[in-house]
Amino acid sequence: MEIMYTYWEADDGWLAGYLNAYPDHLTQGKSLTELEEMLADVYQIRQEEEKGLAQKRKSGVLRLNVPA
Repeated sequence: MEIMYTYWEADDGWLAGYLNAYPDHLTQGKSLTELEEMLADVYQIRQEEEKGLAQKRKSGVLRLNVPA
């Protein structure tokens, strides 16, 4: 499996980045290898959270009267 991510070198020399699918979940590492390990952890955590949410989700239909 391949997952796209974005990263950059922070002012303190650490690498910071996020998975493109989850840009709000920023993480960091001392090296690219460590950053990728941290990103893999973010992915695993998000997958577990998604499973929990999927079990709780319900759906409905909203009907709106919009003037013509």
